[in-house]
Amino acid sequence: MTVKRVKKQLVQLVVGVSVSMAAVMASAAIQSPEMENTAYVLMDYNTGEILAQKNANQALPPASLTKMMTSYIIEQRLASGDLKETDQVLMSQNAWCRGSSSQSCMYVPVNKSASVIDMLRGIIIQSGNDASKAMAEHIAGSEASFAILMNEQAQKIGMKNSHFVNSTGMPDEGHQASALDLAKLSRAIIKNSGDYYGIYSEKEFTYNGITQGNRNALLATDPTVDGLKTGHTDAAGYCLAASSKREGMRLISVIMGTDSQQARADQSRELLNWGFGHFTTVTQAPAGQFVGKIPVWFGEAKEIEVATADNLQILTTKTQKNKITTVVDIPESLEAPIKKGQEIGKMMAVIDGKAVASVPVIATSDIEQSGFMSRIWQRFSRWAQNLF
Repeated sequence: MTVKRVKKQLVQLVVGVSVSMAAVMASAAIQSPEMENTAYVLMDYNTGEILAQKNANQALPPASLTKMMTSYIIEQRLASGDLKETDQVLMSQNAWCRGSSSQSCMYVPVNKSASVIDMLRGIIIQSGNDASKAMAEHIAGSEASFAILMNEQAQKIGMKNSHFVNSTGMPDEGHQASALDLAKLSRAIIKNSGDYYGIYSEKEFTYNGITQGNRNALLATDPTVDGLKTGHTDAAGYCLAASSKREGMRLISVIMGTDSQQARADQSRELLNWGFGHFTTVTQAPAGQFVGKIPVWFGEAKEIEVATADNLQILTTKTQKNKITTVVDIPESLEAPIKKGQEIGKMMAVIDGKAVASVPVIATSDIEQSGFMSRIWQRFSRWAQNLF
């Protein structure tokens, strides 16, 4: 790793010309894949950068990809303690379904109850409309009231081109979501749902003596794929949100509006392979890496060690990964008192003179002010040094 310490003015110039991933791709002459679907998005999980897209912001019928929001709300309620896995949820007459060619069911008998954790598996693995409605009623009193919660959560996540009317994704006027928004939702699930994200990789679930398989075909063919959700209606076509992690890098793909189950699986696989083939995540400096020592004025110690606060990770094309250099913006001296963890400056990763990522540089210890007479003497010494 090449580390350069630079003056403040140069660092400001470097930061001022930071580049987007789109610009990086353009400079590397990388073309997004062409696919027969209505919309798609490929997102880097770590940074949220969009690596490829088609009609990413177009609001479309999301089919059962809707259930990712239903399951996400349940997962957050479990994490907060508002729900418990063992809580019993009634299958009302309104939520109950017998099953048909037009909808998927968990098959909880009408007026019987199932635990929250079973309902969650019924939603994620079996894509149960009955489980989704029953949980919506359990949490909010009605599916319409639950839809309000869904839209509030969507706003928090930053889903700007989505509006939820129901908990299942069955066709409904005004019920829509964009591929980009569903990628943001997928990212939130992976990031915030903890151990419950593991359910999205489970290949089958048995309830009421009925075993149903996960419809995400990639789980059976690609060991690096660990979720998320499929969907299909006549209006939406065949849809799939998937995530794959390879060599420490995670990508999220969302495919909408293909013409078959095979097509959505094939296109998701192609898009993920394209992403991993062209891009990589480089850890240029680990968290806690020693950066340097800085002189300290008016303190009980004369200098302080500083280090990186977090991993300095860079998402870049594979053709540019060997072009990364590192610059450090830290002051020539500091004044006490200084607190451990206090931000002192920044370390930046630079490609072709342009900043692509940065992390704070922090103090690794406390330094208290020295005594009054010591500070007077240091002030005199500092004044004398400035004369020459």
